[in-house]
Amino acid sequence: MSDFQKYVQRYLDQIPSGDWMGELQKSGDKTIEMYAGFTEEQSLFAYAEGKWSLKEVLLHLSDAERVFQYRILAFSRGEKASLPGYDEELYAANSFADNRSLESLLEEYKLVRKSSQILIENLESSVLNNTGIANGNEISVETIAKLIIGHNYHHLTIIEERYLPGLK
Repeated sequence: MSDFQKYVQRYLDQIPSGDWMGELQKSGDKTIEMYAGFTEEQSLFAYAEGKWSLKEVLLHLSDAERVFQYRILAFSRGEKASLPGYDEELYAANSFADNRSLESLLEEYKLVRKSSQILIENLESSVLNNTGIANGNEISVETIAKLIIGHNYHHLTIIEERYLPGLK
């Protein structure tokens, strides 16, 4: 298994069931519910020096999902050009998430997730196996869709294990 395949697999392993369309909804609902319980002050919490605040994590989820959406759109439509990767640390550093209200970030997340749901639900099954090159690696439309879910669950686990204990 290549390093890229291992990277992808660690996210796919986060999906708790084979019903990945249902998990798209569940992971979004769980994220919204979790963040709705944070105060503005709590949302600025980072569990260690140099780690993202809860606000930055939430905006990272929206940013990554947008990147995944574009890849799904491009490859499902037959794009043959190689798509670039993105530097999540650079994006977070330039997001100014901590200057925004938690309400604003949560609203953005909800809209991005709704957009993902509409995009993915309306794909013809025949394009799920379409592949393309993103960040120098071949990947299928279906795998990218599943990455949205697994990536989201990955960050929810980190929040539960590393952030929530520090908020109590």
